[in-house]
Amino acid sequence: MEENQQRLTRLSRMSYGSLHALLAGDPVAAAAWVRCAAECGVAAAQLRLGRMLLAGRGVKPDEQAAFGWFARAANQGDAEAMNMVGRCHENGWGVPVDLEAAAARYRASAEGGHDWGQYNFGNLLFDGRGVALDRPQALRWFLQAASQGHGRAMNLVARCLEEGWGCGRNTEDAAYWYCQSARSGYFRGQFNYAVLLTERGHAEAAADWFLKAAAGGSAQMRRVIASVLASAPHPALHRVRARVLELLAEPPNG
Repeated sequence: MEENQQRLTRLSRMSYGSLHALLAGDPVAAAAWVRCAAECGVAAAQLRLGRMLLAGRGVKPDEQAAFGWFARAANQGDAEAMNMVGRCHENGWGVPVDLEAAAARYRASAEGGHDWGQYNFGNLLFDGRGVALDRPQALRWFLQAASQGHGRAMNLVARCLEEGWGCGRNTEDAAYWYCQSARSGYFRGQFNYAVLLTERGHAEAAADWFLKAAAGGSAQMRRVIASVLASAPHPALHRVRARVLELLAEPPNG
């Protein structure tokens, strides 16, 4: 009890920067401090503690407790925590799966300006899960997340524009968003941009993006790349396929 009081006193005297560094630090070293701050009502600490409990980092994993802390932070208006409550409802982490509840929380997070909330709410709207299917509205939320630099949302904006999902087809705007997603480091955006470049005859540039997608993507993505390039005529793309096949043959880490 005395130790917690000492922590509380120190926390109350910390600058914003010092508190942020503490909450973002090593989970084992920070666990007691994070819990103390969470119990004192600091929303950022409640969110951090929820993430630690969900992943079992620095503390024993406990999905129900994680959900409880996310909910406490969300009830203070924390948009990131609202998104995490939505993820719990969507995936059944600590609570039963409830897509309508997930949609409500994602929407609140999205309206609070959180890019992941916007992306996740867009996904539910796109598929009609927990809410009525509404692809034009889904695209609007993907665009809001994309405007904040969200690589996955950029890729989905491009897909919508390329396929005409929720909008008119616009291949030039699709190319722009694929390029932005690729540059953000998202491997699916890199792959889709590479395919587009290949179709437009820019094999050398495409080869670089295929390699980046293979390096950052899953084994499944590497298999897709190898398949797509199986009959590619350009030597640069042959070299990429050979490298991808080497990556597939390497033993997994660990």
